[in-house]
Amino acid sequence: MTESLLVDRSDAVVTVTLNRPEAMNALDTTLKEALRDTLAELEHDRSCRAVVLAGAGDAFCAGQDLREHAAVLDSGSSDPLGTVRTHYNPIAARLASLPKPVVAAVRGMAAGAGASLAFLADFRIGGPRTRFLLAFAKVGLAADTGASWSLPRLVGHAKAAELLILAEPVTAEEAYRLGLLTRLVDDDAQVLPAAQELAARLAAGPTVAYGAIKRQLSVGDAGTLSEALAAEAQAQTICGATADHRAATAAFVAKRRPTFEGR
Repeated sequence: MTESLLVDRSDAVVTVTLNRPEAMNALDTTLKEALRDTLAELEHDRSCRAVVLAGAGDAFCAGQDLREHAAVLDSGSSDPLGTVRTHYNPIAARLASLPKPVVAAVRGMAAGAGASLAFLADFRIGGPRTRFLLAFAKVGLAADTGASWSLPRLVGHAKAAELLILAEPVTAEEAYRLGLLTRLVDDDAQVLPAAQELAARLAAGPTVAYGAIKRQLSVGDAGTLSEALAAEAQAQTICGATADHRAATAAFVAKRRPTFEGR
């Protein structure tokens, strides 16, 4: 979409790459706006059935561009953290609710909002040099980009508080043990290919059902049993009316592999 955000399509998989490698893919206004707007477009793009989120170079994303933020502070702005409402909140909401699977290829450092972006993906692939750092407190800030929502769901309340308040780096091995990484590959060069391979597998699956499962989990994580049951009933009604469900049921009865078309 812009030089700082690359969008590549391979069949039904769209790879979105944060492309500021000279700044560890730190998020400046141009990049934040491009990512926000691209996610909005992909939400309604029927040709896109899975998304890979990656970073160019040796890092996934260092979070907010602090040089830009320092300039905003020095400008005397009456709302120096307005970017949270203008950019980070819409990005987080779109990423979490995208009705198709999202795979984060987390190569190298994912810090601050960069880590938050990765946590909002459905799957996270990392390599030996992958690191997470919830760096907000180190600059006197609280969490943003959905970390206060996603992190407790991944590691529990107590561990989330530890990671956010102490703000100590998490190695790849520890991240995998905690569940921050879905898969840990042996070579950093394989992080993106592994993420794209998983995304291709997901894109070939029942993507309407995947989107419904994501919505179910957002209710089930925090709602009551009755709310979860209502969400399940609604989701099954939607999925039960799809061509994918009918074709897959027929394929099961006929003992053959189903083909899913995402409708």
